[in-house]
Parts: sequence; structure tokens; C-alpha cells
Amino acid sequence: MPIINRCGDTDLPALVLLHGFLGSKEDWQASLPILSQHFHCICIDLPGHGENELILPTPGFETAAKFIVDKVTELGYPRFHLLGYSLGGRMALHIAKFYPQSLLSLVLESSHLGLTTMKEKQTRLSQDQKWADKLTSEPIGDFLAQWYQQAVFAELSLDERAKLIAIRSKNNPQALLHCYKSTSLGLQENGQHVLKHLHCPTYMLVGQQDSKFSQLAQQWQQSAGLTVITIADSGHNVHKAQPSVFAAKIIQTLHA
Repeated sequence: MPIINRCGDTDLPALVLLHGFLGSKEDWQASLPILSQHFHCICIDLPGHGENELILPTPGFETAAKFIVDKVTELGYPRFHLLGYSLGGRMALHIAKFYPQSLLSLVLESSHLGLTTMKEKQTRLSQDQKWADKLTSEPIGDFLAQWYQQAVFAELSLDERAKLIAIRSKNNPQALLHCYKSTSLGLQENGQHVLKHLHCPTYMLVGQQDSKFSQLAQQWQQSAGLTVITIADSGHNVHKAQPSVFAAKIIQTLHA
């Protein structure tokens, strides 16, 4: 199977969609019927996910950014709108850093701009190592059951959590491990200065029920010049909770 899924008239402006950790290019499927009426949608499996077997160095952000931009450029789109969720948003930040001339716009969904102190970064690296150890030593289903108990996923119902675990259990744990360790938030530079120097519109999209990222987004709106978009009745994963509302808001925002 290919690592890229494309949808929509090829003459339309390109919209590149990057999923989050544990996800795949299929994660955007529910929003594509609406989005593809206005954009040529390009959904890509991130390294270590789905069909993408690329092994990243540590840190891996620059390699991932080059890989994504090269793939999209090969398809004939040297400039594109870019939308990334969570880990995909953090990779999108690095595309903005290394390839700013490629972007028509940047939309970050529930995505962290980066930690600001060495102490925060060391704490995060220590936390991520504990998760990496679990991913190495435990069955993927057990790891996922613990992963989705984190506070950021509190809005998930028991049924939604069970469905996610079933879908995500198809991932290759070793491939996920390489990606997870090489893209730790503790290794990421703070992206606020990147956004300040971008010449394209930049947005942060958050779910109303995601208190952590709603609060962070308001801080970043002041410090980095982001335009914050809040979607009601959704948590951390807005496009999963409200795919139609999400798609309509993206169309409205980018056309404006």
C-alpha cells in the first residue's frame, strides 16, 4: 500500500494533512468528502506509522520535514496549505522552519509549540523514556490502554477508547518506538520564533473540552501571533470528534 492518500481535483490548491502519534493517513477520512471539494487533499503516513517504514535519526524533525516536503513536491505541489494534528503539527512546525517558502498557510491542531526551559525538556525526556520502556516491554494493546488514560484524552468514552485501541493495535511497536523517541517534545526547539517570522497565515485549532491546549493556545496567541480557533463539543482530537464542523471551519478559515 502507498504511504500517501490523495483526494480531490488535482487542479485545486493542495492541503497536506499530517496525523498524530499512533495514527495514519486514514485518520482524516471522515473530513475528506467536505475538504476535497475545496482542496486537493494529500494525507501522508508519518515515519514509523502505517506504511511508512522510514527510520528517523535522533532528533528526527528535520529529516521528517524534508521527507514530507520532498514527497509533496514530487506530486507537483511546491506550495501548499499545511495542517498537522499533535505530533503531525510539531512536524509541521519544522516544515515551517526549514521550508517556509513552501507554505500557503499553517494550521496546528492541538499541537505543542515546544518547551521553553532545559528543566522542562529534561523532565519530558524522562517521562517519554518511561513510555518508551512500556512500548518495548508490553503488548501493544496494554501500552495503548495506558496511553489513552492520559488526561488529555479524558473526553473519550469507554467505547471510543476501545475502538481506538483496536485500530491502533495494528501498528508496528518497534517502528513507533523509533519515531516516538526521535520526536520527543523534550528534543524539540521552541517554535514560537518560527511562527513570528512566517509570512503566511498561522492558526491553532483546539477543542473546547481540551482545557490544557485551550489555555496554551491563548498564551501562544499573545506571544507568537497565532489566530486561535476553538471548536465546541470536542477534546484533543477535534477532527475525530467533529469531522464535519472541523472541515467546514478549515474551509472557511483558509478561504478567508
